[in-house]
Amino acid sequence: MNETLILAFKLGLFVAFMTSLGSLLALFSHRMPSWGVDFSLAFAAGVMIVASFTSLILPAIDISSSFFPVGIGIALGIFILVLLDKFIPHEHLVRGYEGPKEFKDKIKAAWLLAFAMIIHNLPEGIAIGVSLAYSKTDGIITGLAIGIQDVPEGTAVSLPLATLQKKRLMPILLGVLSGVAEMIMVVLGVIFFSFSSKLLPYGLSMAGGAMLYVTIKEMIPEIYMKGKEVNELIITFGFFLGFYLMLFLDTALG
Repeated sequence: MNETLILAFKLGLFVAFMTSLGSLLALFSHRMPSWGVDFSLAFAAGVMIVASFTSLILPAIDISSSFFPVGIGIALGIFILVLLDKFIPHEHLVRGYEGPKEFKDKIKAAWLLAFAMIIHNLPEGIAIGVSLAYSKTDGIITGLAIGIQDVPEGTAVSLPLATLQKKRLMPILLGVLSGVAEMIMVVLGVIFFSFSSKLLPYGLSMAGGAMLYVTIKEMIPEIYMKGKEVNELIITFGFFLGFYLMLFLDTALG
């Protein structure tokens, strides 16, 4: 267990660093081409969709040999994210504000963006932790993949402050804050599901459902938001680049 905790801490530090690095890159947003954000989000979506199945949902099916624990877990992950979306005020790059209307003008935009990044990263942290509780190899693969996609995701989420509000330090602070939150969830996930092995299929599928929710409900609509001009070829290429990267990591290291 001590070795697993140390590994969880190292993976947590890795994803925290990668998220912070992505936020740091937002400082150079004036040099980023117009399609850069869409490519970044599409790449992250490709990684997360494959990781949701290969590292989380399929192992949950393998453990339980039954549909019901997996189905319940996926539904639970989606339900938790729906509640977070509904009750935690946050703001997206294109889609704008979400959450209780009474907080819309009472909380600074920086914190709204921070909350959005944290909501994105919490299921990713849990996914790494629970997959590590299932298998060290799966945990490492998931951690590497999510860490890699955290760079473009961190850049995409931090861009509003770096461009629209002309902030320079705040994107880095946002990345560090959300990265620390993700690291905490990695450690908590591996501790809880290591001691509660019977709940492991529920935890794996819950993390998978939460990641799918973030991808389908948040990332893809951000890319194809009505009124935006998008380069569909660039977006498709970004998605499949992330898709193939996760497949490669899963087959090469698995």
